Amino acid sequence: MPDATASPAAARIALVTGAGSGIGRAVALALLADGWSVALSGRTPATLTETAEQASDARDRILVHATDVADPASVDALYAALRARFGRLDLLFNNAGISLAAAPDELSFADWSRVVSINLTGSFLCAQGAFRLMREQAPQGGRIINNGSISAHAPRPNSIAYTATKHAVTGLTRSLSLDGRRHGIACGQIDIGNALTPMAARMKGGVPQANGEMMPEPVMDVAEVARSVLFMASLPPDANVQTMTVMATNMPFVGRG
Repeated sequence: MPDATASPAAARIALVTGAGSGIGRAVALALLADGWSVALSGRTPATLTETAEQASDARDRILVHATDVADPASVDALYAALRARFGRLDLLFNNAGISLAAAPDELSFADWSRVVSINLTGSFLCAQGAFRLMREQAPQGGRIINNGSISAHAPRPNSIAYTATKHAVTGLTRSLSLDGRRHGIACGQIDIGNALTPMAARMKGGVPQANGEMMPEPVMDVAEVARSVLFMASLPPDANVQTMTVMATNMPFVGRG
């Protein structure tokens, strides 16, 4: 294993989960463009490779590692590979997650368990691995940024599993922020609304509203999310953004929509 103290002072090491598409890909590419070394994690090797190929000039600063964040052994293997390649970790962007639409009385236990295992248990396992490494490394400390969601504040129709997990991620963030203080580990959360990714493209065509209507919703460039995460990541160790909300300006979230 490389000596953590051997890394150049300027080296910054990040891990991005869900890096094969959407927000995770945008954030990973922004970090690479800013000079970070980045471990790309996700379930599908092919999409992770596509992300890496979009930053081919930074290939020597990229680790690609397929991971099932809901599987403790898979997460352990991810951190073993990261430690072997980079020796330390300065930033975890805890982003992997899934969503599905179902009314509360129609949601199967299998689907509930799948969303909880990826969005909540997966976030915990990845944060736990980061916390361990950040606590042990020299110099000690680092930063964890959890991807919450607008749904950490208010639900969409038929989103009970997703919304419950995103509310729980807020508790995870606060606990990590408190417990990390003595070890120099900062933790914050970014709550994102209507960033234009392939998953959110349906927003422009119309999505269910609280009053039962279908309505198109404004979206924003996913690059603005990446820029926001990059700002949070760039703060010195003695400063932290505890919670940031970045959203399409006119989306129906604040007030009565």
